[in-house]
Amino acid sequence: MISKRLFISFIFIIFAYIVIFLIALNIGESQASFTEIVTALFDEDSKLRTIVLESRMPRLVMAILIGMLLASSGAVTQTIFSNPIADPYIIGIASAATFGAVLAYMLKVPDYYYGFFGFACCCLFALLIFKMSKRSSIATLLIIGIAVSSFLGAFTSFFVYYIGENSFKVMAWLMGYLGLASWDKIAILLVPLCFCLLYFYAHKNELNIILSGDDEARNLGVDASKVKRNLLIVSSLAVAFGVAFSGLIGFVGLIVPHIVRLMLKNYNNILVLPLCTLLGGLFLLFCDCLARTALAPVEIPIGIITSLFGAPIFLMLALKARRFL
Repeated sequence: MISKRLFISFIFIIFAYIVIFLIALNIGESQASFTEIVTALFDEDSKLRTIVLESRMPRLVMAILIGMLLASSGAVTQTIFSNPIADPYIIGIASAATFGAVLAYMLKVPDYYYGFFGFACCCLFALLIFKMSKRSSIATLLIIGIAVSSFLGAFTSFFVYYIGENSFKVMAWLMGYLGLASWDKIAILLVPLCFCLLYFYAHKNELNIILSGDDEARNLGVDASKVKRNLLIVSSLAVAFGVAFSGLIGFVGLIVPHIVRLMLKNYNNILVLPLCTLLGGLFLLFCDCLARTALAPVEIPIGIITSLFGAPIFLMLALKARRFL
């Protein structure tokens, strides 16, 4: 039964990818039919070809890759904490990224470097948190993460208040933006994406054992604390790269794994991880399309769209899972 459900889910997701991707290629100021787009791709002198290949397509691919990173990291994080409401930002990554973006603005560097500063701060404070919580439990690591997050949040709030009306650029980046996508960035992002996905899947059995509890894992010869810490480090790295290229995009890593587990009625990470990866890319691709069309020609930050979808969906799923509906 699981195999049949998985097969149907896989076919549906692939079909949805094709449909949404083709529709998204035609979203923009230059409207064209699918036939015209295909024809333009083979015409090197076509202006439409340049628009599609250098602007629209990289953005769509970037949305898929970021969605995959966030969703797979979310699935792993929820398993590590044995909590369906855990997300990849749980140890303070979001606050570190925000602090980095504000710092970049204070140093008056170009907007292009907001992502770099956000990534650097994510990595720096993640390493600091893991160092401070060395030889401690995952619960202690979470507490330290919350403390560091609050500390950074205080500084960020002060700087945003100090900047005043000119803080719009920072706030826009923090709400999520994929408009700066390029093939060069995609090539860079593919490296951590492939590494993280391979690492997660290589430890799928340990993740399944962790679901049974630390005592059971110890009886089976698995060092649960070490495995959790290593997976959380890789998960934080994945989120840091996502932040660097797109800003903060919430709820993808929170609701997608939850939806997948309800779809499969199974917590086996052999099935959950690949399906979360695919569905995460599809979800963010759809949200990006909606962000560009809902108030066209004005573009809504993609983080707002994911929150508008994510908050009520997650609430509904949480209530349904507890038999309140």
